[in-house]
Amino acid sequence: MDHRTTPDTLDAPRGVALDINGLSRSFGRGEARIVAADGITLQVPPGQIVAVTGRSGSGKSTLLHLLGAIERADAGRILVDGTDITALGKKELTRYRRTVGFVFQRFHLLPALTVLDNVLAPVLPRRTAYDKHARARELLEAVGLADRAHAHPAQLSGGQQQRVALARALVDTPRLLLADEPTGALDSTTGAAVMDLIVRLGRDHGTTVLIATHEQSVAEGCLRALHMRDGRIVSDTATAERAPGGRDGAVSAG
Repeated sequence: MDHRTTPDTLDAPRGVALDINGLSRSFGRGEARIVAADGITLQVPPGQIVAVTGRSGSGKSTLLHLLGAIERADAGRILVDGTDITALGKKELTRYRRTVGFVFQRFHLLPALTVLDNVLAPVLPRRTAYDKHARARELLEAVGLADRAHAHPAQLSGGQQQRVALARALVDTPRLLLADEPTGALDSTTGAAVMDLIVRLGRDHGTTVLIATHEQSVAEGCLRALHMRDGRIVSDTATAERAPGGRDGAVSAG
């Protein structure tokens, strides 16, 4: 019997439920103090794909960093499936971060590693219940880069590098995917293709997804859009559902 997993049947658990209450974070002191998160309260059900919009400095990235335990909150609670991650110790936070996938605007690929090894990097030092190399290759196929597995990041376009970063974020089947301005460094066509991949793969894997963006077109690709200003959520609206890739669901290469 063939036990090989496919991108659409990776052992993806249901996405997490987020319950955020009174979340606050500031940087600096005195007149230089900046409030990046100001008493945010928010609930996100499992598997929902949410855009977080707003101008630069509105608090979008800080919210994602708090949810991913990159930053520590000054006040408030973040419940992830009922567990308060703001109360976790270092070891528990390390375990939690392994359940979260990150996609950053600047890709953060390791230039000395091949595309395949970049995707493998988060899980290579750890024992897993699945074949790491098979998982990485399947994800590269899912993002249309199976034929570039042995290339290095410098040999790829910006859109291709972002797709490698997306595959890397999904390699350990995260229950929560956080994408911070994932299309900000890309042209509009390539950015749309990357956005379509995030939405499609998020749905296929049942992942809860939050995407920080200042682009309206990205927000329209999600089912829900939060708008932030001065560290606060000032609007929370449902958006029209859009099939990834347009009418036929095709994803163009970038």
